[in-house]
Amino acid sequence: MRNFLMFAEVVVAILLILVVVLQSSKSAGMGGAVSGAADSVFGGKARGIDGLLSKCTIVLGIVFAILSLFLGIYLNQY
Repeated sequence: MRNFLMFAEVVVAILLILVVVLQSSKSAGMGGAVSGAADSVFGGKARGIDGLLSKCTIVLGIVFAILSLFLGIYLNQY
């Protein structure tokens, strides 16, 4: 069980790193401050690959946190 949890943790961590690196930047420096604020005020939504990568980041982050908790509990028991 311990080996499975550790393997799953490593796989999820690598996937999380890849998903974060593949995401495009949300702002273009100082010029993006105005347009980025306008997108958030007027309800701009990420579509396509950016939306998918954003959702994958959230899901993988939650899975990583849960696996870390289970692994910590399991290793403290034995």
